[in-house]
Amino acid sequence: MKIPEVLLIAVEHAPGRLAKVLAVVGEAELTIEGLSTVNRTQDKTIWELTIELNEETELDLTCRINALGFAQVLGMSDRVFTQHRGGKIETKSRITINSLQTLRDIYTPGVARVCLAIQKDPKLAQDYTSIHNTVAIITNGTAILGLGDIGAVAGMPVMEGKAALFNDLTGVSGVPILLQTKDTEEIIQSIKAIAPTFGAIQLEDIAAPQCFEIECRLQEELDIPVLHDDQHGTAVVVLAAILSASRQVKHNLRNSVVGQIGLGAAGLGITRLLLQYGVKGVVGADLNPEAITHLEKMGGKGVSLPELMQQADIVVATTGVRGLIQPKWVREGQLIFALSNPEAEIEPLLALEKGAAFAADGKNVNNVQAFPGLFRGALDAGAVRFTDDMLFAAAEAIAENTPEGQLVPNPLDKSVHKKIAQAVCQVGKLHEAQA
Repeated sequence: MKIPEVLLIAVEHAPGRLAKVLAVVGEAELTIEGLSTVNRTQDKTIWELTIELNEETELDLTCRINALGFAQVLGMSDRVFTQHRGGKIETKSRITINSLQTLRDIYTPGVARVCLAIQKDPKLAQDYTSIHNTVAIITNGTAILGLGDIGAVAGMPVMEGKAALFNDLTGVSGVPILLQTKDTEEIIQSIKAIAPTFGAIQLEDIAAPQCFEIECRLQEELDIPVLHDDQHGTAVVVLAAILSASRQVKHNLRNSVVGQIGLGAAGLGITRLLLQYGVKGVVGADLNPEAITHLEKMGGKGVSLPELMQQADIVVATTGVRGLIQPKWVREGQLIFALSNPEAEIEPLLALEKGAAFAADGKNVNNVQAFPGLFRGALDAGAVRFTDDMLFAAAEAIAENTPEGQLVPNPLDKSVHKKIAQAVCQVGKLHEAQA
């Protein structure tokens, strides 16, 4: 698998020198994700080149660049590791503690009054603690990114990243929780035991099919919202992207058959949400018979990959297998979303050449578009669970705030996250009022 790496390359000053270095990268069929200047002297410039590499291509590319004679690969930049040093999050006091009086108010003896008040009326915890604004981000490390089962501790940088995004984009406090177990019942009971600390639970990077039972049980047994982001966060963003694309090419989503290639947590989450949204039908392909059974219980239909490409008006792929979709299978007018990163099931330009009306890869379709606003909205609504209507509201808010010609909005646009949260909150409050 390819991982984005940052190469440091020294290139002599002369017309066309950098262009020839980049040509070597192109000849190696590698994609440049970023290029920036680190340092410039009288005779050369040191560049940071962000590129997706594996160990074999890295060694080959280094040799080919060095062979040019006027350029040298100095090594790998440690910029990413520098950003992670010491971790990406910390817990800070919201109150400046600069006097003995403040100490007495927030700790001893004053805090006892608040404790007793909450004991008498537990609902007061919503006003006088951080519970209402805090989300647990919980993993056991069995399905981290596309890396697989790398363990809970190795997954901590992802959980910290989620927490940082929660806070920066919507002001929610995210707390990473690592569970060193693969036992379903132990995971469920551990989460139930710590649930009073939090206003909501985000399950993250827990492998299928275990993730389905864990989420279902927790939704039934807890009175706070629980959401497995790999299923539902992904599904919301995919639905939003499909809505945006459908509007661009004037395609009727609800009158479409959707083909879902890959029926893991993300694929089944997408399938479930699209069926609930009211598409004409969903066909799915996966090598795992258990996944097909799960799909058909939802109301979808299992088919072979060529059959799927023949029947589907909209194709969504989440397999992680580069080049899985053969160009000859693409039908005129299809909408194709090959969402695996870093390597798509079919390159969008190739799909368009073969007649697709719309094609996109997964570089811009990311959960960060959805989960901050989803949880902010649910917390503000005082919701006890996420409903499909709340997920639909989030997807439609994303699509409605997507600029013309784009698939989804800028993920760092805080105004969009605010609008998502408001839409989710409005639906959540209505549901709670009717409950």
